[in-house]
Amino acid sequence: MSTSAAKKTQQELQKKKRISWEAFQKKYLTREDSYKYEWLNGIVEKTPYSMDKSQLYILKNLLAWFRKLINKDKVTGELIPEADLFFKENHRRPDICWLTDKQISRLAENQYEVPAFVIEVISNKDIMNKVVHKMQDYRAAGVKVVWHILPVHEEVHVYTGENLEKMAVCTKDMECSAAPSLPEFVIPAKEVFKKANG
Repeated sequence: MSTSAAKKTQQELQKKKRISWEAFQKKYLTREDSYKYEWLNGIVEKTPYSMDKSQLYILKNLLAWFRKLINKDKVTGELIPEADLFFKENHRRPDICWLTDKQISRLAENQYEVPAFVIEVISNKDIMNKVVHKMQDYRAAGVKVVWHILPVHEEVHVYTGENLEKMAVCTKDMECSAAPSLPEFVIPAKEVFKKANG
């Protein structure tokens, strides 16, 4: 992001009214509308849900693949959709994330946990700057692997590396891997986008 673009974004955030985490929880966490609300260091970010009903087949495919691996004792933990989590000072709701059993237990006790693997389904409604801001939060918090799933193009962009600086594009028979966070979770891109007949 250029310096002028970063300054403009910072100025836009400063214009918005800040609210406390407690006020955000009360006003936004239980809202049931077509928007996702995230708390970014006191600023409320409202965006349309990126994983809409037309993309639920992607979630179904990923969960089914994960279940197969659990049944073979190859993975543990859970793939969780829309979990309320903090990445440093910013509250985010990743479309899907992997949490270990220990992390899930600690979250139940109000402890701070960062998933090592995050999946975002990128739709036509997503604004690129907001996607970039999420990636910055994930980097700052130490997320090890991020997948951007692009249903329109049937591509999975896999980000890895020390600062999520490496990116590989997976299509068709190419295997998408969650290594090093969850090395056993490997799925061909075509399986991510498979739709049931009838």
